[in-house]
Amino acid sequence: MQGARYKELIAYQKSFDLVKKIYTLTSDFPKEEKYGVVSQLRRAVVSIPVNMAEGYMRGSREYLQFLKISLGSSAEVETLLALSQELKFCDVKRVDEIQFLNTEVTKLLITYIHRLTDHH
Repeated sequence: MQGARYKELIAYQKSFDLVKKIYTLTSDFPKEEKYGVVSQLRRAVVSIPVNMAEGYMRGSREYLQFLKISLGSSAEVETLLALSQELKFCDVKRVDEIQFLNTEVTKLLITYIHRLTDHH
């Protein structure tokens, strides 16, 4: 395992961008959601790149499990964004763009998981 090579992974880079977009989006949410949907959505989205990095640095044995945690967090983000849209906390167009990016991250995580599973 060499240094912080996880930063070169496309899923990591895209998930990092996703974090920034979610933080920007949620800054306009109703103030009463600060400890509700905003907090949960931000924790979930941050979990994606954080778990990718931690798992990578721990080594191949644990990496697969951490990728699966990232995948679960990605599903949580998808659900919370859909809920936010239904509750009219945000603009549909902005959510669609973010959902598209989250879907890309999800697909990449699934690809990484399958590759690691096939090698064990």
